[in-house]
Amino acid sequence: MAIPLRIVLTLSLAISLSSCVTTQEARVESDYSYSGNFRRYRTYDFMRTHGLLSDTSRLGLVLRDAIQTRLQQQGYRPTAKRPDLLVNYRVFEGAVNLRGYNQEELEQWVAQHEEVEETDAKSVSEPSSHPYQPIRRLLTDGTLMVTLVDARSQRAIWNGYASGVDVPDNARAEIVLRRSVRSIFDRYRILAKGYILTPEGVEAGGH
Repeated sequence: MAIPLRIVLTLSLAISLSSCVTTQEARVESDYSYSGNFRRYRTYDFMRTHGLLSDTSRLGLVLRDAIQTRLQQQGYRPTAKRPDLLVNYRVFEGAVNLRGYNQEELEQWVAQHEEVEETDAKSVSEPSSHPYQPIRRLLTDGTLMVTLVDARSQRAIWNGYASGVDVPDNARAEIVLRRSVRSIFDRYRILAKGYILTPEGVEAGGH
């Protein structure tokens, strides 16, 4: 069975002239692949591509820094050499008609389906007992989407997105973007492999 979440997402975009809502009203959703090895990822790198990822403007750098900050808070280490995860992100200005999936929270699914450690050479097949249940989501103007890709399989294993994000043309733009990134990653509360936080929030143990 093919993974329905892909690096290249097929999206139907409709440009709207209506104004965006504030971040407090933003809708945050996420989808994930049942074949993701979520307890095994330790490192990450950003995908090399054109567009926003290569944007050196202030807001482009703010987005990249906000994503990197959150990943490192959850124990993931940046590396350009054989990373476990590749990070991609996009911003859509118009309304987005997106196919999503009706799923339980990622944390619950991971807790219920932790698998025995396997060799790197052995691939993990999708659990047949968990079929995907597609649903359609019409996202309002201003959507920030973050995708995590399994670098080994080159398959997207998680999408998180916030819609209705209004980025003002003033000093508040950075606050809005960072808040949106935090809201998205609140749907991905999976710590890196070997990373443990004490009640005080200090890392314990090693990688």
